[in-house]
Amino acid sequence: MATDPAELIHRAQAWLAEDPDPETRDELSKLIEAEDTDELAARFAGTLQFGTAGLRGELGAGPMRMNRSVVIRAAAGLAAYLKAQGDGSGLVVIGYDARHKSADFARDTAAVMVGAGLRAAVLPRPLPTPVLAFAIRHLGAVAGVEVTASHNPPRDNGYKVYLGDGSQIVPPADDEIAAEIAAVRSLADVPRPEAGWETLDETVLDAYLARTNAVLTPGSPRDTKVVYTPMHGVGRDTLVAAFARAGFPAPTVVAEQAEPDPDFPTVAFPNPEEPGAMDLAFATARDRGASGVDIVIANDPDADRCAVAVPAPGTPDGWRMLRGDEVGALLAAHLVSKRASGTFATTIVSSQLMSRIAAAASLPYEETLTGFKWLARVDGLRYAFEEALGYCVDPEGVRDKDGITAALLITELAAELKQSGRTLTDLLDDLALEFGLHATDQLSVRVEDLSLIADAMLRLRAQPPTALAGLSVTRADDLNRGTETLPPTDGLRYYLSGSPEAGIEAARVVVRPSGTEPKLKCYLEVVVPVTSAEALPEARTKADATLASIKADLSEAAGI
Repeated sequence: MATDPAELIHRAQAWLAEDPDPETRDELSKLIEAEDTDELAARFAGTLQFGTAGLRGELGAGPMRMNRSVVIRAAAGLAAYLKAQGDGSGLVVIGYDARHKSADFARDTAAVMVGAGLRAAVLPRPLPTPVLAFAIRHLGAVAGVEVTASHNPPRDNGYKVYLGDGSQIVPPADDEIAAEIAAVRSLADVPRPEAGWETLDETVLDAYLARTNAVLTPGSPRDTKVVYTPMHGVGRDTLVAAFARAGFPAPTVVAEQAEPDPDFPTVAFPNPEEPGAMDLAFATARDRGASGVDIVIANDPDADRCAVAVPAPGTPDGWRMLRGDEVGALLAAHLVSKRASGTFATTIVSSQLMSRIAAAASLPYEETLTGFKWLARVDGLRYAFEEALGYCVDPEGVRDKDGITAALLITELAAELKQSGRTLTDLLDDLALEFGLHATDQLSVRVEDLSLIADAMLRLRAQPPTALAGLSVTRADDLNRGTETLPPTDGLRYYLSGSPEAGIEAARVVVRPSGTEPKLKCYLEVVVPVTSAEALPEARTKADATLASIKADLSEAAGI
């Protein structure tokens, strides 16, 4: 790290000399002129690290920010990696969302690929990430790049890399690409022609939309009334087109969040999971009246995630957001009812309910590390989900989470239930009666200082809890060491004993740093046996109280 002011200024001037973007050049020039060494130190303390999530960070000048210089280097590293793998003349497909600088980063990537001797094709306009994941396999590409920061704050952007199988990179590819990026000495060494790549037409989107019908059962009911928000992202046109093609009624789109807007003016964070993010969608649903809406659906800004809300009479909003684990279980049950075959998979931080659903249907089941980069690689995969609102319901079409096809499938399920006078909530009750109530919650702590996360993990490793909420810790796994089925990762997993006296069958806690945001995440699950429908309210009360107590004890143990 450069700490000497003169050295900082020198490094900043060298960066400025080759920065191709007038905006970041102007920004950096002002910092140099003002001799703002604190800010320069933050910008030049190292480089954004390329990992299994690719790149993601705040927009701005300097190697610790997302900008055209950083993206050009990343693209050059990817091109060198592909050439080293023997794919030097292959096709790279590039997609992008509607965030600030996304189109610029996509064009720079295309130019670098062409300059390196590869072929490049850019999607016709800002489109959902799953369209890019589909296009890789559909066009026979050797790799794909999606420029997106998904549901991060407006000031961020990112760079997600896929290989030719249509799934995101995993080790060792990430380290090998990172090494090639580090080997780029100067941007002057990276050829960037002004043309030579292809801009795809709407044919690729048409092919994706034609594929979305594959997730639905021919002749199934389609009478579901939906309120939908794309959350200022790129999902609206694709989802509305998919609904029309499928024969569903046109969803009512939340007007205030309908248009792509990189500033996300109506939400603090453009993530359906964040407090307040769904308020406008719920208000739109209330305006439609109780009989006018069956479910509320939201995509995150790049439309690879799908959130679902159901009517909740008597609550302030009148609607309840389903947890990702609940939607994951509903889709699993729906696919089982459709006689799906193949492996059902989820991650170690998601609810274990699907393991029981799969076992009852005699279907293979697997758990992976967090992220679809791992789920997509499960052998014989038929369906995968993760609790963070990600669902893969058509792995042959898109080997990644897909918020469009997930929305179609949950809407079909709601229509089938509606035809028999039932709801998604009724089906969740059925699952609780059959398999036990699997109640989940999350303790998520956002920090400014990343060292606080490291300190919390260190504290938990040095003094692991022996009990949480009065339930004994019967097994503690330090996932840094890996397991028989999982590679090493920075995480801790605790299995807790049941308590017949308290009516608790079992509980589990997983703690890990987020891979994409400055957060420490703790995933909690409590299983409560349920003997009858009448016993469900009491079971939920027990589960909520136990989760709250686990959360409090874990917070104290971690020092957060």
